[in-house]
Amino acid sequence: MMVKIRLRRTGAKRQPSYRVVISDSRKARDGRFIETIGFYNPTTEPTTVNIHEDRALYWLSVGAQPTDVVKKLLNNAGTMDKLSRLKQGEALESLLAEATDNEVKAQQNHEEVPSSNTETVEEEVNEEAEVVADEESEAA
Repeated sequence: MMVKIRLRRTGAKRQPSYRVVISDSRKARDGRFIETIGFYNPTTEPTTVNIHEDRALYWLSVGAQPTDVVKKLLNNAGTMDKLSRLKQGEALESLLAEATDNEVKAQQNHEEVPSSNTETVEEEVNEEAEVVADEESEAA
């Protein structure tokens, strides 16, 4: 039994979204699968990709073969680089901890930018409200 990591199509007509699944290569594209390890939505702007890296590394380490599209998605996520480091003898826990640290840093950077923008917008709105209130009180 050859195990593949591939995309399983979901979604409505002309609005595809995909699940990244582990399945037997002899099964149909949308047929029976072993495990779901993520999803891919090409219709959003930017495209949404979420793959559980620990499960992907596990299946790749035991011999699962990714399809071409999934291989590109894994390359973009950096999982294939981590697989080569895993094969060279690096510990799986250290690779996963590195991935978690990178995700936390990305979330912190993502949260810091909007929070500073919202504070300045709120200050501007408050200043405008004060100016309007002063003008109304002077007119009265």
